[in-house]
Amino acid sequence: MISDVFQPANIMFLLQGFKVTLEIGFFSIIFSVIGGTFLGVCRYLKLPVISTLAGIYIDIMRNLPFLLLVLVVRFMTPLPPVMSGIAAMSIFTAATMSEVVRGGLNAIPNGQFEAAYSQGMTRFQVLRFIVLPQSFRNIIPPMMSEFTTIIKDSSYVWAVGTEELTGRGMILIGKYSATGQLFTIFACVALIYFVLNYTLSSLARWKYKQMRAYIH
Repeated sequence: MISDVFQPANIMFLLQGFKVTLEIGFFSIIFSVIGGTFLGVCRYLKLPVISTLAGIYIDIMRNLPFLLLVLVVRFMTPLPPVMSGIAAMSIFTAATMSEVVRGGLNAIPNGQFEAAYSQGMTRFQVLRFIVLPQSFRNIIPPMMSEFTTIIKDSSYVWAVGTEELTGRGMILIGKYSATGQLFTIFACVALIYFVLNYTLSSLARWKYKQMRAYIH
C-alpha cells in the first residue's frame, strides 16, 4: 500500500538523507566559491604561470564527467563518503564558479581602476576594496544558479555509498520493490529536490529583477 511508504519511520529516514544532502551542498558551495574566486582572480589578473595552471585546471574539470571524479576521490583517498563527496563537488564546481567570477570582474569598467590608481591604491587594494565587492554583487544570480546545480549533482555521491537523499531513496526502493511502490518513492525524493531547487531558483530570479531595477 502507498500508505506504507509514508510511515513516520520512512519519512524520518528520507529527511535524514536530506540533511546529508544539505550538508554536502552547504560545504561544497562554500569551498567552490572560495576556490572559484581564487581561480577567477588568477585568470583575470593574468598572473604568470599561475594563470596558465588555473586555465589548465579549469579545462580539465569542465571536460571530465563528474561521476568519474566522485569515484576517483572516493576510492583513491582516505576520505569518508560524505567528505569525499564534498571534496569532489568542490573541486569540480570551482572550475565553473571561476568563470562566473571572471565574468563579473570583466564587467567592471576600466575607469574605476584608473581612478583608484590615481588615488595611490595598489592593484591588490583595488581588487579587494573596489572590484571584488562590485563583481560579487553582480554575479549573485548566476552563482545561485550554480548552487542549484550543486544540490542536484550531489545525488551522484550515492553511487559510492553515501546515504544522502537519493541514496536513502534507493534503500527504500530496495525495501518496497516487491510492492509496486517505486513511483511513490521516486516522487517523494523528486518533490524534496524540486522544492529546494525551486526556492533557490526563485531567489536567483528575484535578485536578478532587483538588480535590473537598480540599474534602470
